[in-house]
Amino acid sequence: MTHFDDEFYRDILEGLAVLDERPFLRDLVATIARHDEPRLGAALNANQMASKRWLIDALAQSAGTRFTDVLVLGGWIGALSALLLRDPRFAIGRIVSVDIDPRCETLARALNATHAAAGRFEARTADMRELDYAAERFALVVNTSCEHVVDFDRWYARVPGGQLVVLQTNDYVACAEHVNCVPSLAAFGAQAPMREVLYEGARPMRRYTRFMRIGRK
Repeated sequence: MTHFDDEFYRDILEGLAVLDERPFLRDLVATIARHDEPRLGAALNANQMASKRWLIDALAQSAGTRFTDVLVLGGWIGALSALLLRDPRFAIGRIVSVDIDPRCETLARALNATHAAAGRFEARTADMRELDYAAERFALVVNTSCEHVVDFDRWYARVPGGQLVVLQTNDYVACAEHVNCVPSLAAFGAQAPMREVLYEGARPMRRYTRFMRIGRK
């Protein structure tokens, strides 16, 4: 894509932001303008956004819409947090987005700038496998990056019993970073057992199938 093309599409987005004053679009346009970052395209592509929409709808239908605080693990650039905080169905006090990659923190704050300024969003750089989930309890813990987690069993063992969780993974073994794929929803259930399953499903995507489970560990 040429520089002209970049400016062309940026102008369109900025024009839409003038017409639509919702914080998500304003923050998105500002993030694109200030950060020349290819990961924005990867994080906001059709497959990624469809997976997040599926999660948000399933969560609202199965576990409710009111959460004092939410912990998003493998939060990447904060897109899921932004979508949850903009959804009028949800009443969420605060979201903390955690990613092991320190480069994600700045992007996540930018994409959620309005909510960060209001004290409703925080980005942290940390390894989810080392967090103390009992010391800092959240109403909801979300991990949409289970396929990326080395020693998944060790991570899951750290999550306290009874914790409400949303988990997603996939069967896309062609990606070198996917070190913990599962072949089926049943295999995912065996890997991440829950005492109460509120929702589970599989969704075919382009090139892979995504699996999701919502419930209490």
